[in-house]
Amino acid sequence: MSFLRLATLIRHGARIAEPAPPTPPLLAGARAFGGSVQVRFINAGGCNDCALEVAAAFGPVYDVERYGVRLVPSPRHADVLLIVGSVTRNMAQPLLRTIEATPTPRFVIAVGDCALHGGAFRDGYGIIGPVSDFVHVDIEVPGSPPEPADIVRALRRMTGR
Repeated sequence: MSFLRLATLIRHGARIAEPAPPTPPLLAGARAFGGSVQVRFINAGGCNDCALEVAAAFGPVYDVERYGVRLVPSPRHADVLLIVGSVTRNMAQPLLRTIEATPTPRFVIAVGDCALHGGAFRDGYGIIGPVSDFVHVDIEVPGSPPEPADIVRALRRMTGR
């Protein structure tokens, strides 16, 4: 294919993208954020399956940032805590300190079966419990691991976009 033919196809072709799925209902109290939220991601002790799906949600295919969701490196700047994995003995105190450092109003999204009820590791010696034993969970995203589209849907409930 010649360069001229390729350039002509690009010029005359339309942008090919799937339309955005319908907007999920806004979570009660999330209107305070004005359609934009800052998210702090926390892996409390999972197997990294859910962490990979969260990374995919923020990647170029699902692109959750187009809905006003942005990752931040500090809990002091966060509106939402996105937590994956069962809480391990080594992560209990860091998780509690992170929760305390996050300003209110704050929302918590628990992603994956491990975060919700312990998953496959719930009876392990290093597991203390699910995320809900440490903080009130506002949105639950079940699955082992959940699909990135489900994570995007949960985050869109925070922005209303």
